[in-house]
Amino acid sequence: MNKVLITFSLLVLQAATLAAQELNAKVVVNHQQVNSTEQAIFDELQNKVQAFLNERNWTGLTFKELERIPCSFNITVNSYDQSDGSFKCSLLMSSTRPVYNSTYTTPLYSIKDGDFNFNFQQTDQLEYSGANNLSSNLVAMLAYYAHMIVGYDLDSMAPLGGTDVLHAAEDIVTYAQDLGYNGWKAFDDGKNRFALLNDYLDGAMEPYRQMVYKYHREGLDHMADNPEEARKAITESLTMLDEARTAKNMCHLPQLFSEYKRDELVNIYTGHGTSQEKQQVVEILNRVDMSQSATWEKILK
Repeated sequence: MNKVLITFSLLVLQAATLAAQELNAKVVVNHQQVNSTEQAIFDELQNKVQAFLNERNWTGLTFKELERIPCSFNITVNSYDQSDGSFKCSLLMSSTRPVYNSTYTTPLYSIKDGDFNFNFQQTDQLEYSGANNLSSNLVAMLAYYAHMIVGYDLDSMAPLGGTDVLHAAEDIVTYAQDLGYNGWKAFDDGKNRFALLNDYLDGAMEPYRQMVYKYHREGLDHMADNPEEARKAITESLTMLDEARTAKNMCHLPQLFSEYKRDELVNIYTGHGTSQEKQQVVEILNRVDMSQSATWEKILK
């Protein structure tokens, strides 16, 4: 009986641990550009990064298994030096969010990081114990993106809901600047990790964060039961996107949003809504990203 009770207790503990984790990440390491016979190092990197992202609680919040956030980390190895384990890579990271009362999932956050560079040996263990104790640039970048994914997701569920998690990402940026890698410092690049998070948390960009909530929670989540009201909320959210663009016109976030929401936005309005509403949306999106004007014109059909 005692053995049964112990086994049951361990199973309960294991289930509770699994329920606490926030991410459901799929990691792919593409090394086709690298001439190397060391297949094992790339397999080990892929397996350890995926385990690192999925097998820990990043925020102290409890997520049920079905609530874990689907996300993908596609790492392209541009060069690899076996002698010191240095990798120069690019990362394409994206996360999605289920839409209530539907089988549809919407892109929530997507970014390409061209400075995804680090050192990694096959025997390395990826460990994270806080922003002030970063063991490597790989750990710092993965921890940063884990917090960004959760922060965006929480912002889409409640107004400014991800603030605490995003401030934790901000701490990672602060301490990671001492690691000596690109992507962490102000003024290096207007689209790097520092810049995008700094802009996102800037008070002038609060309309953008409020837009994330309104677009998803008041818009998409009601598309199945009340499409007219849902589309109206999405249109209102796009005026907030425009407001954010005006408030900080050098910020890349509004354009980034339009890039990964492009096809979705076209589908929302094509054949739906009034001519006036669609014209308003097209004018806003052209101000956000004129390079996509041919795509935005499809909304008017």
